[in-house]
Amino acid sequence: MRYYVVADVHGFYTELVDALAEKGFFDDEGPRKLIVCGDLFDRGSEAKKLESFICDLIEKDEVILIRGNHEDLAVELIDNITKWMTYDIISSHHWSNRTVDTLFQLSGLDLVEAYAYPEKLGTKMKKTPFYNQILPSMQDYYETKNYIFVHGWIPTDSLRLGGSYVYFYRDDWRNASKLERESARWINGMLAARQGVIEPGKTIVCGHWHCSYGHAEIGGKGSQFGIDADFTPYYDKGIIAIDGCTVHSGVVNCIIIEDDELL
Repeated sequence: MRYYVVADVHGFYTELVDALAEKGFFDDEGPRKLIVCGDLFDRGSEAKKLESFICDLIEKDEVILIRGNHEDLAVELIDNITKWMTYDIISSHHWSNRTVDTLFQLSGLDLVEAYAYPEKLGTKMKKTPFYNQILPSMQDYYETKNYIFVHGWIPTDSLRLGGSYVYFYRDDWRNASKLERESARWINGMLAARQGVIEPGKTIVCGHWHCSYGHAEIGGKGSQFGIDADFTPYYDKGIIAIDGCTVHSGVVNCIIIEDDELL
């Protein structure tokens, strides 16, 4: 199977399509699928187009969706919309993460309507393809013969020292609890891999954390967000990180992997 792999599209439909076209996805007639390693929405302005595109691929069985932390944020907001809209939403993480903006794009409502009728926003969102087709299609991880595809990282044990985390490999990570799986979506995979948390005999492909972190902080190349930042895929032992930080770079990274499906 040939896999076209992206992550952290964040609502940038045009950039996604451009990346897939450049790699030949639309002309590929062989067995192939798109893998999205989490965070489909929030940040970009083309949520409706992206929603339609992904649903079309779901219908054709041409996409594998990994759940990201932004999907968790969306569910948290939708399922508790009245509480969050009563709270000062503009001061919340749902505003800074642009989750609210995605809800406005997908529902057709605006901020004034949402404040006045928060239950209407929740009801409309629960009728969207995002809520009824995309979210139920998502997996915590996808595994092939030689690769594991996740959003942040595989579930780990961790210890907080000062302002940073130290991660420890656990061989039972596939049986992690729901809370542990959700927590793993926030892990900086490049840091965890550098600390030795990798899967023996396999390569983990992840998103969530901008590739320029690995190039700058681990590889010593450029800065994280300056003009010398490198947002191309980051490769190290046991890891390929592909979050291109599209809001800064204007590019969705896409890599092609050929591997056998697990039976």
